[in-house]
Amino acid sequence: MQLTSFTDYGLRALIYLATLPQGELASITKVTEVYGVSRNHMVKIINKLGQLGYVETVRGKNGGIRLGKPAEQIIIGEVVRAIEPLQIVNCSEEFCHITPACRLKGVLFTARQAFLEELDNHTLADMINDNPPLRVLLDQPVA
Repeated sequence: MQLTSFTDYGLRALIYLATLPQGELASITKVTEVYGVSRNHMVKIINKLGQLGYVETVRGKNGGIRLGKPAEQIIIGEVVRAIEPLQIVNCSEEFCHITPACRLKGVLFTARQAFLEELDNHTLADMINDNPPLRVLLDQPVA
């Protein structure tokens, strides 16, 4: 299974924000520079993460973005469910004529559930805690 770039960079943005000192703001521009993604794409991602409460945006001259809740409360599986389409194949009868007798869709459903259940075992904090190499790569102080 491959996540869309939207979800991929959404998770990366959350990881970056989680490495910031508590309450510190980052700019969307900084996040785009760290990951080499277009600013336009990242603005859409941050907007969605903001709507979902994972990111807080602060307007104004000294504004920016930061996590909307503690990293310990951000479950990776929930983030993926919220922003990823999660349709592995198109099983509509208009698209696939074997759908009424197909067993593959059941197998794929079970596999998707197992994938998400594994992601549910991990929080954003798990991605950053005791991970000095990550902080170095993100140019953040080692905690």
